[in-house]
Formats: sequence, structure tokens, C-alpha cells
Amino acid sequence: MSITRFHPAKRFSEIVIYSGTVYLAGQLADDFSGDISEQTRQTLANIDRFLAEAGTDKSRLLSATIYLKDIQQDYAAMNAVWDEWMTVAAPARTTVEARLYHNDVLIEITVTAALPE
Repeated sequence: MSITRFHPAKRFSEIVIYSGTVYLAGQLADDFSGDISEQTRQTLANIDRFLAEAGTDKSRLLSATIYLKDIQQDYAAMNAVWDEWMTVAAPARTTVEARLYHNDVLIEITVTAALPE
């Protein structure tokens, strides 16, 4: 089976598809000036956009890993936005606190999804 890559750069591809599975690179907000709720909304919108480009959607998510800059401060607000967005069966999910690449980044989310059969 071949591997398909979308938006490849030197260090990563935004989307990789292999054997009916879509892997997204870690997604961020477009504007880091917002609070955790706004950054989460923007991040999830980017996930929706890349999943659509790959030919699938959030209803086919298999797993999600969420990285929060401050899990104590931001977990509840992030979950409120996640719960509004996750209107289908929830994927396997892990949420951890992490030092992110830029001080203004509050959240990064990586997902894996299945393509429609």
C-alpha cells in the first residue's frame, strides 16, 4: 500500500494516510492571543478542515492526544469546548500537560481517524 502525504514540509506532513487510516500532525490555533477556549475552538476547526481534506470527519476519529500548557488551569474550559464539538461517539483520548513550542500556545491536539470504507 502506498503512503499519501498532504502539505509536506521539511520536518513533518500535516496529513499522512496509510491503509485506510488518517494521521494528522499536531494542530494549533491560528491566533495564539486567545484564551484556552478560543484556542481550542480554532484548533478543532483546523482538525475539521484537515480531516475533510483527507476524506473523513470527526465521526471517524479513533484517537486524540491533547497537550495543554497548564492542565490545572485549562482542563475544564478546554473540555467545555471539546464537549460542544464532539457531537458523535468520542474517540480514545489522552490529555497531558506539556511544555509547548511557543509560550503563547495553550493547546495542541493530534488525532488519528479512519477513512470511510
